[in-house]
Amino acid sequence: MSSMPATFLAADGAPAPTLLYVEGAEQRNIRMERLPFTIGRKTDKDLVIADSRVSRDHAQIICAGGEYYIVDQNSRHGTFVNGTRRERHKLERNDRIDFGARDGAYVLFDPDRPHPSSAAEFLSQISLMPASTGSSDLEKLRLFLEAARKLNTTGVLSDVLMTLLDSTLKLTKAERGYVFLQGADGDLRLTAGRNAKGEMLMDDSTISKSILEEAANTASEFMVSDTSSSSDLAGRNSIIAYDLRTVIAIPLRRTQTLFAEKSTDDDARRMVRGVLYLDSRFASRDISAVGHDILRAIATEAAALVENAYLVQAEEAARRYQQELTIAASIQQRLMTVSIPNVPFAEIKATNLACKDVGGDFFDVVMTDHGLAVLVADVSGKGISAALLASILQGMIYSQLIANMPLDEIVSTANAFLCRKVMGQKYATLLLSRLKPDGELEYVNCGHVPPVLVAGGAIDRTKCSNVPVGLLAGAEFECAKIKLPPGGRIVMVTDGVTEAEDAQGEFYGDERLEESANSDSPYESIFSSVKSFCGDTPLSDDCTILELLYKGPFGASADQ
Repeated sequence: MSSMPATFLAADGAPAPTLLYVEGAEQRNIRMERLPFTIGRKTDKDLVIADSRVSRDHAQIICAGGEYYIVDQNSRHGTFVNGTRRERHKLERNDRIDFGARDGAYVLFDPDRPHPSSAAEFLSQISLMPASTGSSDLEKLRLFLEAARKLNTTGVLSDVLMTLLDSTLKLTKAERGYVFLQGADGDLRLTAGRNAKGEMLMDDSTISKSILEEAANTASEFMVSDTSSSSDLAGRNSIIAYDLRTVIAIPLRRTQTLFAEKSTDDDARRMVRGVLYLDSRFASRDISAVGHDILRAIATEAAALVENAYLVQAEEAARRYQQELTIAASIQQRLMTVSIPNVPFAEIKATNLACKDVGGDFFDVVMTDHGLAVLVADVSGKGISAALLASILQGMIYSQLIANMPLDEIVSTANAFLCRKVMGQKYATLLLSRLKPDGELEYVNCGHVPPVLVAGGAIDRTKCSNVPVGLLAGAEFECAKIKLPPGGRIVMVTDGVTEAEDAQGEFYGDERLEESANSDSPYESIFSSVKSFCGDTPLSDDCTILELLYKGPFGASADQ
């Protein structure tokens, strides 16, 4: 039986140092269970810090020559040790390490007095209790289980399982104890191991794998105090090879209330979270003395601990995801921020409302050598994938507008890019136009909601349209031109406006859009009209509204 691998220990064989992680009012101890110990914003890091000032791959802690070092990974905002920015620094006890900013989360390296979590406090109290008699062992187990039920602190599951094994080993007088938990693929993985001397075990090669797997697959218990008296078990290869006389394997089941009154064997197997395994090389009379009911109680509580830990981890993952989403939304908002240029012959009002934190609607306004370019686009779908593609598409079209490329070539390039890279999984409708000082408006509509032209109290909907970009490789796109009179307006929206729903599920529709557009202030009128129409019904799609007013070649519109 081997001990924990060297990568989990300090160079001299002592337990690896701990980190005290501090984020606002939250404090928790972190064991460096592997080296290098990675830190960053990416979710696969050993320590994830969801702060936009922390780089995705920010820093790592390594061990070299028996000493620990913090090594910056070319982070944007730097790694600081005791207030000084460092690329590589040997760590001493109580060193404070900041990542990107002094007012964010930080860690203390191997502090003299680690912050005690609720788990550490009660584990410490339990370890001080006398254990000279069986009754005191049972009392210790009772207190342990009572305290363990109240635990919901992430990161303490391994400590709780280790203490559970210590208590169980003392009660049964078994030599070794293991807890195996099911991974996402359904395979059992060693999570905690302990021997009667209190040493950690991470090698499960000498246990009875057949009994372990049978307990999990059949959801049945195996409690044998003398394998030599059982002809079935005595013939198993692992038991013979490793001279095992006592073997216990108890499934860790999910909460019993989840079982139906008449559950099948398959149902029972699906309820197994893992297995509590104990064995010895000698027959144990203490198993009978302890009783199967107590061992089942241990397994039940262990399963409850695991179930609770999974729930806490899921909540923590959701919290981190929300933090990442907030960061992504902030980045997208900065990328999508449009500075509307001051143009003497035109005036623009526009807004974008995302139905989620991030979205696929966007608009842009760019002054070029050939006129004022206006873009309104809507990437299919919602959320992060649509937002990512929207950011790429906006950057691509912006650069081509600055280069004064023809409008039809711009959308052809965008179409070729999406068809090749996204291959039909995503597409975008867009309306791209360019207004000259003399009022000539050239535009290309790629499957988008037809714009509303308002001039002299009359309403017109332009009909020229092409397929959306990203749907058909090699598609050809045609532009159209119209002449705007001074005071003429073009109103552009995404389908999130026309398809906005009220409480009865009715669409806002084209008729309401045209009625609101034919007003003195189309932008404000449409915005307030949609809001009033929807009431308390939340938007189901992103909404973009843009109004382009042509003032005339000298900046004075007919209605001014």
